[in-house]
Amino acid sequence: MIELKDVRMIFGQGTVNENVAISNINLKVKEGDFITVIGSNGAGKSTLFNLIAGTITPTIGSIFLNDKNVTREPEYKRARHIGRIFQNPLLGTASNMSLEDNMMITYRKGFKWLKRSLNHAKRELFRQELTQLKMGLENRMKENLAMFSGGQRQALTLLMVVLSKPDLILLDEHTAALDPKNAEIVLELTNKFIEEYKLTGMMITHNMSHAIEFGNRLLMMDKGEIIFDVEGEEKKALTVERLLEKFHEIRHTSFQNDRTLLAEDK
Repeated sequence: MIELKDVRMIFGQGTVNENVAISNINLKVKEGDFITVIGSNGAGKSTLFNLIAGTITPTIGSIFLNDKNVTREPEYKRARHIGRIFQNPLLGTASNMSLEDNMMITYRKGFKWLKRSLNHAKRELFRQELTQLKMGLENRMKENLAMFSGGQRQALTLLMVVLSKPDLILLDEHTAALDPKNAEIVLELTNKFIEEYKLTGMMITHNMSHAIEFGNRLLMMDKGEIIFDVEGEEKKALTVERLLEKFHEIRHTSFQNDRTLLAEDK
């Protein structure tokens, strides 16, 4: 599905501000993987997602999508195959448009023939899909999204991305800005959609318990490197304590006590 070969990302190369954000990463994401990604602030998690999405171009190395070299391919072209949801719930939807128009844009992957295509059959399809969210949004399809809460908009963004049928979904701390109740709802929906639609996904999370609970594979990053890659039964047997021990074994230092790995469920 996705492969990174000898990828490095250096910002400000050759200057006094040079920063090696990603250091020689090799990674293969298999079809059907649901990978959680953890690491402290500055570990390179979002930079990794930016490289995969095409937001930035690696300084060194190659990126392949479905065996095609997309290293120099711009973000808008990769967006046909890669869906991304950010931490800010306002980024995934258009506030000044109705719920049904937002869904239609995603469904058609653009504005072309928006009104002509939005017929009774499409509205019924969207209404049925919205019932999965269990938020009553199927009864608010003509309302502008400015009227919706952050949790509702993030759940809707998730549904719209799923309906666009991407090859890969990138979830960039997509529950971090939500209150605990809505965060739990969106996480459960994420797991449900990935399983039912047989999607491939990568999820950055600041909550170590969630990183262990969700997905079939876990990546731990530190200083631009993937230092631990675990999946299957070995991942299922992990605990927060064991992951902290693993970090100490690899880096010979204790993990700094920040929200990234030590976050607890609220």
